[in-house]
Amino acid sequence: MFTGIVEEIGAITVLRKTLAGTRLTILASTVMSDLKIGDSVSVDGICLTVVSRSERDFSVEVSPETLSVTTLGNFAVGLPVNLERAMRLNERIGGHLVAGHVDGIGVIRSRHQDGNAIMFTIGAPPEILRYCVAKGSITVDGISLTVNDLSEKGFSVAIIPHTAKATTLGLKGVNDPVNLESDLIGKYVERLLQERGQLPKPTISIDTDYLQKRGLI
Repeated sequence: MFTGIVEEIGAITVLRKTLAGTRLTILASTVMSDLKIGDSVSVDGICLTVVSRSERDFSVEVSPETLSVTTLGNFAVGLPVNLERAMRLNERIGGHLVAGHVDGIGVIRSRHQDGNAIMFTIGAPPEILRYCVAKGSITVDGISLTVNDLSEKGFSVAIIPHTAKATTLGLKGVNDPVNLESDLIGKYVERLLQERGQLPKPTISIDTDYLQKRGLI
């Protein structure tokens, strides 16, 4: 579990793709202080497990499923990534509860300056927008953000100068993809209402697009 408060920007130094999956090595400093093999790390909002480490970097392994539903499939050597270690229960939660389980990929539709903030409009699929509320929380590339406005096709967020400098969002532009994770609370509320028969249960359409996203064809 994470908070969506990015600790530092790391950089991918090694990327090895095999039929079994992908192995990444990430250069870092702050998160290395107490990082152990087996620990969870949020990499651009994706919860990954440390499989090896040195003094200056650590490695994680990524399954084909994760590659198909996140922006990891577009990663390359040299790419900067947002890093956060798993939260401690005895610390303040500066953002919100983040599982590190990406719900889908969004796309930046617009970016413009508004005073000292950068305003982003992000296009998102319906299965993510259904859990969004104005002034609620959403995770974008591992960053806990507040939803400013909602539409049928996306949402907007404001990025303060500190966030732009301390995360990769300051480097993002129009048409860049981003990992999105909806707020956990909305998902649990929906599930409870469905079990009580107060909401219809969602149906899954098994089509070509569904199978391709999960690497099954």
